[in-house]
Amino acid sequence: MRNRRELFPHVLEMNHQARRRLGCCVYLVHSQDEWLLIDVGYEDTVREIIDLIRNLDFQLSKCRYIVATHADADHVQGLKLAKELLPSAQTVGHPLAAAPLANGDRILTYAEIPAQGISINMPLVTLDATINEGDVLKIGDLELTTWNTPGHTQSQLAFRMGSLLFSGDNIFRDGCVGNIDAHHGSDIADFIKSLERIRDSEVEWLLPSHGPAFKNDRKLLNDTISRLEKYQHMADFGTCAVDWPLLDEWEDELVSGKNTR
Repeated sequence: MRNRRELFPHVLEMNHQARRRLGCCVYLVHSQDEWLLIDVGYEDTVREIIDLIRNLDFQLSKCRYIVATHADADHVQGLKLAKELLPSAQTVGHPLAAAPLANGDRILTYAEIPAQGISINMPLVTLDATINEGDVLKIGDLELTTWNTPGHTQSQLAFRMGSLLFSGDNIFRDGCVGNIDAHHGSDIADFIKSLERIRDSEVEWLLPSHGPAFKNDRKLLNDTISRLEKYQHMADFGTCAVDWPLLDEWEDELVSGKNTR
């Protein structure tokens, strides 16, 4: 059996355990003899991750949940295979993630981005149950409380466990956030509210879906929130922006006959 490299008590992360990058962060939370996975990543790494878990002396039959933080392909392409290999586990995610996963919405899941030549397989999978704000996942004597944190996607979930927050694609250690894309259902105003919630919480550590865990740094959150507030008024973000002040300025100039040369 390999040594378990816990990030925090009761928490392992598979990239950290393997000492190399496998894809998105895949968290294993365990208590007593039960465990769950938060995200599973791409299909081609699922068997390797489950073999790694088996070698860490976790019984596969004791996996209670496979959680989808949201429906992006890089987080859930392997969900169907993981469900087959871990039949005792319930697959769970936000209600708005259920339909894209079951129906194979290739645009909403980022499986298909024609302009960039991206087209990957996205196996259809039906969630066993949906979870939303306030729902609690119990593993042994641990409880993970579900937060609905929309912005990156409508279906983005985070999970509070004591002083830890499995924070999804809300924010990363460098202050970046998950993609903001109208085709993806992003909403900048909602994103800001989700980040304010994280900033103002008593959570001490953020465990994101990409990159390393990091402290809940209020300055980092404030800087990111300020940047997103500017995004709301920039044409760069298309229909994700709430307005474009330049056009109002131009209209005033047209009406006044001002020569802008």
